[in-house]
Amino acid sequence: MKNFKGSLQKELIDQKRSPGSKYRHLFIGQKSLFYFLKYEIIIFLFSWIPGALGFFLRKLFYPCLLQNVGRGVVFGRNITLRHPYKISLGDNTFIDDNVVLDAKGEENRGIFIGNNVYIGRNTILSCKEGSIFIDDYCNLSANCSLLSETQIKLGKYCFLAGHCYLVAGGNHSFDRRDIPIMFQPSFSRGGIEIKEDVWLGAGVIVLDGVTIGQGCVVGAGAVVTDSLPEFSIAVGLPAKKVKER
Repeated sequence: MKNFKGSLQKELIDQKRSPGSKYRHLFIGQKSLFYFLKYEIIIFLFSWIPGALGFFLRKLFYPCLLQNVGRGVVFGRNITLRHPYKISLGDNTFIDDNVVLDAKGEENRGIFIGNNVYIGRNTILSCKEGSIFIDDYCNLSANCSLLSETQIKLGKYCFLAGHCYLVAGGNHSFDRRDIPIMFQPSFSRGGIEIKEDVWLGAGVIVLDGVTIGQGCVVGAGAVVTDSLPEFSIAVGLPAKKVKER
C-alpha cells in the first residue's frame, strides 16, 4: 500500500507555508510570477461573463492557461481551474457551468479529456496526486464527482448519469486511536478503470480497485465494490451481476 499526501485540508493547515504560498501551491501549481498573474487576470476578467460574449472570450483566452485545447471547445461560466497547465482538452469538448477541473499534484499527469466529450454542470474532476483520463465521446451528466489519488480511466462512449461518484484512493487507515483518522495514511487499491461503452445509472458509486468491463450497464443507486465482467448488467448494494447483455 502506497501512502498519499493529497489532502487539501492537510495542506491548508500546513504552518510552514504563508497564505499566498498555499494559494499558489494549491490553485496555480507553478512558481512563475508571470503565469500567476496571467491566471489571475484571465479568471477574474472572463470566468463569469454570460452569453455568447463569455463563450467567445473564454475560448480565446483559456487556452493560454491549459496544457492543450483542441478545436471547437466550449467553456461555460464559473469553471474552476486548478493546476491548469496539466489539463488537456480534445476537439469539440463542452465544459458546462460551474465545473471543477482540478489537476492538483506534484508528480501526477493531471486531467486528459478526449474529443467530443461533454462534462455536465457542477461536475467535479479532482486529482489529489492522481490523474484522470476520459476518452472520446464520453458524457458525464450534472453533479458527478471523480476523485483520483491514483488513476481513473474512462474508455470511449461511456455515459455517466447524474450524481455518479467515482473515488480512486481515499481509503484511510484507522488502526491508531491517538491520531485522528484524517491524519492517518491513505492508500490505494489500484485506481478505477471503466472500459468502452459503459452506462452508469444515476447515483452509482464506484470504489477504488474496480474495473468495469466493456458494455456493462450498472443500475441507478448501485455501489460497485468489485470488478464486473464485460456486458454485465449489475444492480444493488453492493452491485451484483444479474444478467448479461
